[in-house]
Amino acid sequence: MTDMLAAARYAKLRWNTPLSDAHAAELLDHLDLPTATSIVDLGCGWGELLLRAAARGVAKAVGVDTDPAGLDRGRRAALVRDLDVKFVERAAADWHGTADRALCIGASHAFGGSHAMLAALAEVVPRGRVLVGDGCWERPPTEAAHAVFGDDILPLADLVAACGETGWQVLHLSTADQHEWDEFESGHRAGHREWLLANPDDPRAEEVKARDDAREREYLTAYRGVFGLAYLVLAR
Repeated sequence: MTDMLAAARYAKLRWNTPLSDAHAAELLDHLDLPTATSIVDLGCGWGELLLRAAARGVAKAVGVDTDPAGLDRGRRAALVRDLDVKFVERAAADWHGTADRALCIGASHAFGGSHAMLAALAEVVPRGRVLVGDGCWERPPTEAAHAVFGDDILPLADLVAACGETGWQVLHLSTADQHEWDEFESGHRAGHREWLLANPDDPRAEEVKARDDAREREYLTAYRGVFGLAYLVLAR
């Protein structure tokens, strides 16, 4: 029997990152997918961006993640859209193979940080292009923001410098705007809050509401407009 609370967690999210449809299309354009033969998405979640890349004609597409529910959602979406995309349950850092395009959005922690991710992607894509989405400080962090995200987040300029240090050329740089962030953060809570409206007497309701309210307040008071998400199209 499906746990409706678990299913609600990501139900209102298009993808698990602050990104609009138009912004996503622009990023895929910069990947020059018509010349690509293979693409891998490391830390794919349910692989929505990978599916859109595959729909542009990339012959071989692989998504890698450790979340069975996300992978199942991706497989079902691929079936509905008649796309030949393979989803693999594995840690992103443990996937071994090469491709001429790669996606790695919000998954640098799986490699041990931004520098390690960029170095690992150089092994995965010896020659080609990658789209990286990585957290960064768009302005100096407050103590509250630093407490949330810790010491591993780089300022945007340092993140760009790290790309060069690991052998990448930056072809395109953009960051999630405030509307994308607000939509993303709201989407993270919307599924749970609709579940709460439908299940006010569930014994888990109080805990779910308290957790989501705490995250909302943390976003609004600690890191909204301070913590950013940079999208970089890189080539080598």
